[in-house]
Amino acid sequence: MPYAQAHYPFENKEMFEANFPGDFVAEGLDQTRGWFYTMMVLSTALFDKPAFKNLVCNGLVLASDGKKMSKRLKNYPDPMEVVHKYGADALRLYLINSPVVRAETLKFQEEGVSAVLRDVFLPWYNAYRFAAQNILRWEAEHETSFQPEAVLASEQTNVLDKWILAASRSLTRYVREEMEGYRLYTVVPFLVKFIDNLTNIYVR
Repeated sequence: MPYAQAHYPFENKEMFEANFPGDFVAEGLDQTRGWFYTMMVLSTALFDKPAFKNLVCNGLVLASDGKKMSKRLKNYPDPMEVVHKYGADALRLYLINSPVVRAETLKFQEEGVSAVLRDVFLPWYNAYRFAAQNILRWEAEHETSFQPEAVLASEQTNVLDKWILAASRSLTRYVREEMEGYRLYTVVPFLVKFIDNLTNIYVR
């Protein structure tokens, strides 16, 4: 919470006090003795309470050889090339499922981003494409547009329909609870398991 940024207390007093302390602050582990410590000391001295309610602290991303990433050594792939090759979402999922979100170091492996694309996004996209193709076929047969409706799992007669609806609701509830608790690192395994069940059991 950078107090001076809002020119507090000389301006924006109501806005600042309505948003203080901050819901969370995110910074690298190397800022523990700098940014985090400075905010905590200032907040304690000025307001007698912490500056933030939650802390998201990421570790350091190193090159695949365990050394610091260096432009001079060129020991890491160009980030934009990785994004263009695999997609930003694959890179995000790789990082959020890595030790770096638990304030540990990560030896960046491009193969890890590729594995996320192969094992998570392509199966998910294939399931989406399967649903889209069947919707188009249904619309052609019935000469009307498909209108998805909210359904209760208890009203379904097919056991697999009941199962996937319940699993979907469990996933939604779990992700919401974990994200609200700032436990980013617990979400991906649950999501991957759901996608595996969706593609390899339900769709198949």
